Amino acid sequence: MHKSTPTRPAATDLQFAALNGGNLLTQLTQKANHLLKQGALQAAEHSYLEVLELEPGNIYALVGLARAARLRGDLAGAEQFYQQSLAKAPYNRFAMIGLADCYLADGHLSKALALWKKCLSLDDKDLAVLTRMADAYRKAKRFEPARQMYDRALALDAHHVYALIGLGYVYYATKDYQNALICWNAAHTAQPARSDLRLLTNLGNCYRKLNQFEAAIAYFEQALALEDGNFYALFGLADSYRGLHQLDQSLIHWDAILTRQPANKIVLTRAADALRQLGRLDQAQARYQQALDIEFDFFALLGLALVAKLQGRYGPALRLLTQVQEQEPDNLRVQRLIAECQRQAAGAGNGR
Repeated sequence: MHKSTPTRPAATDLQFAALNGGNLLTQLTQKANHLLKQGALQAAEHSYLEVLELEPGNIYALVGLARAARLRGDLAGAEQFYQQSLAKAPYNRFAMIGLADCYLADGHLSKALALWKKCLSLDDKDLAVLTRMADAYRKAKRFEPARQMYDRALALDAHHVYALIGLGYVYYATKDYQNALICWNAAHTAQPARSDLRLLTNLGNCYRKLNQFEAAIAYFEQALALEDGNFYALFGLADSYRGLHQLDQSLIHWDAILTRQPANKIVLTRAADALRQLGRLDQAQARYQQALDIEFDFFALLGLALVAKLQGRYGPALRLLTQVQEQEPDNLRVQRLIAECQRQAAGAGNGR
C-alpha cells in the first residue's frame, strides 16, 4: 500500500512562526509530541514540518517524523528520517534505537544488533537497549546470549519487570520451568498494583508443566476474572482439571472454548477424550469425527479406535488401529491395543 508523505505547512503558519522567534520551536515540538502521543499523526507531522521550516535539520522534528512514520507502518520512511537524524547527530540515542527497531521489524537482526552495540559503547547501562537486544536474541531462539543480556539488565535493576518477564520466557522455552517460575513470580511481585493477563497465564502454565495443578488453576482463574473467555486461561483450566482427573470440570472448559472456536481440532479431541473417559461414547465418537473432518489427526483417529473397542466393535477398532499404526509403526501403546483387540475379538467369537 502506498504510504502518504507529510505535506509542508502553509506559508501563513511559517510567517506566524517567524514573528514569534525561537520560542515557537519549543512550542511546536511540544505540541507535535503531544499530538503524536494522542495518535493524531497527520497533525503531529504538520507541526514537525513547521519546526523543520524554521530550523532545517532539527533533530527533534526528524526523530518525531520517524516515529510518526513507524506508527503509520511506513518502515522505509521511518528509516529515512532516522538516517537523516544520524547524519546530523551520529550518536543520537533516540535515532539509533529507533532505527535499530526499524531494522528488526524489517527482519535485519544483524543491522539492529550493530546499532544497539553502538549505543552500549556509549552507555553500557542503558536498560532499554539491553532488554531490546535480549528480546531480539530470544525471538531468534539464541537463548544463551538472550539470557546474558537479561542478566546484565537485572544486575542493574533486580526488579526490572520487563527483563524478568523476558528471562522467564527464555527459561520456559528451554523447559527450565522452576527458574521461569522464579522470574515470573518476581515480576508479579514487582507490580502488585496491577495484574498482567499474560503473566498470570504464564505462571499458570509453569505450574501446569510441573504438574502442580491446584496452583495452576488459581492463576488461570485470576486471568479469567480479568478477561472472560480468555483462550489461554480456559485451555489451562481444562488441562489442569484433566491432570487432576476431574473430567466433568475439564469438559466444561473445553466446551467453553468450543463455543468460541468450534473448529479447534486440538480442543475437539481433548473434549472427546473427556467424554470417552466419562463413558459418553456416542458423544465422544461425534467429537473425534468432527476433528477428523477438519484434517487428519493421530489422536482423533486413535480415539475413534478406543471408542469402538469399548463398544465391543473389535473389527472396526482393529481397522482404525491399523491406520493409526501406519502413522506410528513403533508406537508400543498402539501395538498393545491391537493385541488386546485381537484377543478380545477371538474371545467374543466375532469381529463385529
